[in-house]
Amino acid sequence: MSQRVLDALKAKFGDAIVATESQHGDEVAVVKRDKLKDVATWLRDDKAMAFDTPVFVTCIDLLDWRPVKAPGKPSSTRPEWDGVAPRFEVCWQLRSLAHRHRVRLKVALAENDVKVPSLTPLWSGFEWQERETFDMYGIEFVGHHDLRRIYLYDEFVGYPLRKDYPKEKRQPLVRRPDLVGDH
Repeated sequence: MSQRVLDALKAKFGDAIVATESQHGDEVAVVKRDKLKDVATWLRDDKAMAFDTPVFVTCIDLLDWRPVKAPGKPSSTRPEWDGVAPRFEVCWQLRSLAHRHRVRLKVALAENDVKVPSLTPLWSGFEWQERETFDMYGIEFVGHHDLRRIYLYDEFVGYPLRKDYPKEKRQPLVRRPDLVGDH
């Protein structure tokens, strides 16, 4: 059923849809970053689409990505868009309750350019999830009204879910006056 969504996206937005695929029953559309907001707005507002439920937003770090060879299946290849293998893929999962279909939107980002439009203005349910993705991966959601760390303290250095984050890294010790008692 969701294959119709991918077909409609390709028909409506043409080359703004870089690639489409089906993985384990999930339909995926890779979207050019500068067209993400247009695509998402159409998915929300078009009556035949009616994507009214934000499910999740996250990031995939493709550093040191290697193909997986499963018995009886062709070897997978690292995704490449516009001739460049991206470092990150930002993913938004959407669902339409009325039509009972879902789609995952992906935007590929280079390591040195981690800005992507925020979809929080379209679906407020993405507010905390975009903040979490910012906090853990350093992805900057342009247009998010309150983009700041959600789990870690402001002085924390780096992004702990990036594959190149050193697991033995020491962080600055920060004294919090609200936690220091009169001893």
